[in-house]
Amino acid sequence: MSVEVERKFVFNADTLKTLEEIGVCVGQRQFRDQYFDTPKFDLTLRDMWLRKRKGCWELKCPTTANGTEESSEEQSEAAALCSRYKEITDLPEIQRRVKEVIKDICGDTETEAGLPQEDESWLNEINLVCFADFTTVRQSFTLQEKGVQIDLDQADFGYHVGEIEVLVPEGGDVQSALKKIERTAGKLGLTGDQRVDGKMHVYLQRNHPEHYAKLLSIHVL
Repeated sequence: MSVEVERKFVFNADTLKTLEEIGVCVGQRQFRDQYFDTPKFDLTLRDMWLRKRKGCWELKCPTTANGTEESSEEQSEAAALCSRYKEITDLPEIQRRVKEVIKDICGDTETEAGLPQEDESWLNEINLVCFADFTTVRQSFTLQEKGVQIDLDQADFGYHVGEIEVLVPEGGDVQSALKKIERTAGKLGLTGDQRVDGKMHVYLQRNHPEHYAKLLSIHVL
């Protein structure tokens, strides 16, 4: 399991030119994202994001603060501009965690075999529905800074955003990742002290204002 440390930014033609000068383009791809939740938003109201991308399942869960180092990081400007999520890609583990959250819907009907994995029938069994479905064209770059990836995303609903991302093992050195992101932001000439909205933030605001308002009211978004 890894933790994704990420800073989003607004990009333009100058950003792309800078990236082409100091970085290496590692490819462009297109993918479709589908996000799932219960009709009452049991997952997303807990800042848990269940996604299917290119046939693979991912669950992004918030990291929990613990210890002085974590508190110190949270107070820093670099940390304030970044998001941190655990990324789970093992389907049985995803199913287990989802069922823990919505056990009031699932009841105690779990068998030793668990939920089926061959198809998507497990979604129906625990009342999960797709609430977001969009396609993104992504151009990815790497720099000399080890472990840093920069993605320029253009979503099919008319929004584009850049991401500086570093993956660290769970329990790994998040502070080092934040410093890498800060250095990379400097190389790209990024300024500003406010977080930039991600694709999901904008998608919900435009397409599902009620869902968006609930997440905003409890500071998930």
